Amino acid sequence: MAKRISPTAITKVGMPSAQNAQAAQQRLRSLADPAVAIGSARFFKTGPGEYGEGDIFIGIKSPTLKTVAKEFKALPLAEVECLLHSDIHEDRTLALVILVGQFTKADDATRKRIYDIYLANTCHINNWDLVDISAPQIVGGYLEDRSRKPLDRLAKSANIWERRIAVVATHWFIRHGDLADTLRIAEQLLTDKEDLIHKAVGWMLREVGKRDAAVLEAFLGEHCRVMPRTMLRYAIERLPDEKRRAYLKGSTRNGHKPSCSTNYQS
Repeated sequence: MAKRISPTAITKVGMPSAQNAQAAQQRLRSLADPAVAIGSARFFKTGPGEYGEGDIFIGIKSPTLKTVAKEFKALPLAEVECLLHSDIHEDRTLALVILVGQFTKADDATRKRIYDIYLANTCHINNWDLVDISAPQIVGGYLEDRSRKPLDRLAKSANIWERRIAVVATHWFIRHGDLADTLRIAEQLLTDKEDLIHKAVGWMLREVGKRDAAVLEAFLGEHCRVMPRTMLRYAIERLPDEKRRAYLKGSTRNGHKPSCSTNYQS
């Protein structure tokens, strides 16, 4: 059973009296729920040989974490990085939520520092939820008006979480109508062996389809025959039933194989 620690002292305005990593950890420990921890450990596959093997949960749900993040929104970056190095999943989640919040309001110099901290600590951003709550805003947000070449390096990484960061970061671009990088990174990851990458790529392709169905279908027309099944299923989830069935069979409406088209750049 998780040990409960007395809550961090709260000032009259509802903010912790100390803004450091230890105070944030104490605050989280005071809110821990062992029953939630058991469910989280199961959900995030922490057993031997699973993708989250060895990760430790204390049992804090997302709404509570977001509330605590508001209490520690001014946490110095050095202290946030200390949190990110914790073995406790919720500590790392809190660190990333704080980083995202600070990034959105920061000047260019601070954004660069946050981006650098993020990429220097990808070994601690080591589960799909940690990537998904942070990569679009921090990596995508920072690269919005810069070279996208860092995404190619991440996509080629031996680290599954860096590869997931590469594609999920492009969600930021999709939201702003820029689809080309998602398609480029998706193409690089077509032969990836990991199911969590298949799901991430399929998800981003589905998001592309929400913005421009023709762009998605042109990409599928070229690649659906080699796409992993899970990736394809995720990508076509919002298409009409007839089209979904056709892509899953590797055929178009008239029964022929999809034509290979390169006309999918946004």
